Amino acid sequence: MLRTLGNIFWLGIKELFSLGRDGALVFLIIFSMTHFVYSPAKEVKMDVDHASIAVVDEDHSLLSRHILQAFMPPLFRRAAEIPVEQIDDAMDRGRYTFVIDIPPNFERDFKHGRSPAIQVNVDATAMSEAGRGAIYIQEILAREASYAVHRTEKTDQPPFNVVVRGKFNPNFTFAWFISVMQVVNSVTMLALFLAGAAVIREREHGTLEHLLAMPLRPSEIMLAKICSNSLVIVVAAVLSLVLIIKGVLGVPIAGSLMLFAGGVAIYLFSITSLSIMIATQVNSMPQFGLLALPAFIVLSLLSGSMTPFESMPENLQRVMQFAPSTHFVSFAQAVLYRGAGFDLVWKDCAMIAALGLVFFAVALLRFRQMLVQIQA
Repeated sequence: MLRTLGNIFWLGIKELFSLGRDGALVFLIIFSMTHFVYSPAKEVKMDVDHASIAVVDEDHSLLSRHILQAFMPPLFRRAAEIPVEQIDDAMDRGRYTFVIDIPPNFERDFKHGRSPAIQVNVDATAMSEAGRGAIYIQEILAREASYAVHRTEKTDQPPFNVVVRGKFNPNFTFAWFISVMQVVNSVTMLALFLAGAAVIREREHGTLEHLLAMPLRPSEIMLAKICSNSLVIVVAAVLSLVLIIKGVLGVPIAGSLMLFAGGVAIYLFSITSLSIMIATQVNSMPQFGLLALPAFIVLSLLSGSMTPFESMPENLQRVMQFAPSTHFVSFAQAVLYRGAGFDLVWKDCAMIAALGLVFFAVALLRFRQMLVQIQA
């Protein structure tokens, strides 16, 4: 046992030196845990922020004037007033995301209870902004209409008061969500590419033949690659959480970093085993990339890190229960967002570990077959 641990340790040291000499992979690690995390949180806008809006006022009433003045920063820019003939041209040129058309006699019809219609034209190419902005516009129009009613006639107030509080993200800040999920996706990406690249690098450089001449077992070679690359990714992920997410972006981390690091280590055992299994199917780095990239896309997009897992088709949800990324996303969100302890996330950790053992067994079988082919 001590000899096996010693072999894994020294092989792991060799892997770390080999990784350190690979400038492209070192750059990938630094880039994915810094710029890849920071940039989406600061530059990708999913919330409505100073959206461009125009109003066509065909009524020229007090109510229509109040509606025109109700659109203010930071949700919207000051509403521009344009004639009805310019609606199509303005939308075609992309000058405004929203154009509101208030019809003639709007205030008169409204006060007489005729339920007049207001047309809201939306540039749906800006999907997230368009969807949320349309909801805000409806709320603003309803508020102005209610204000007009309350000023002109008596109405009974509703017997309740609805108060909405957002737990874990009180201000519904998009950066709080996307930055942490970018770290989760970076962990998956690095795990898929680093371990597999280590195997391909050994084959291309011919160093596997040197390892075969030593008294080493295939399992020791595999575990050395898994442990060394996992160590690098765990350190990079924790540093990214502390320095970039908490330090630069100011996003609070609710749970234990030690628990998160432990969960990452279990997850990396699973994904690096999958990476090595993929690497044993190919002979070159380009071929490996063509297989690893689709695997990363599937594991990332269908894990619940970017879109709600519950919104997927039920059959797809059942299939993705056999993907370790699904359980890792659930684990990471519970720990980092909600401050969950091990008693709440142990099932996810157990499922990740079980899938990892399956991947490791298959990868080890394929790795042994590959070594036999090299020796032959």
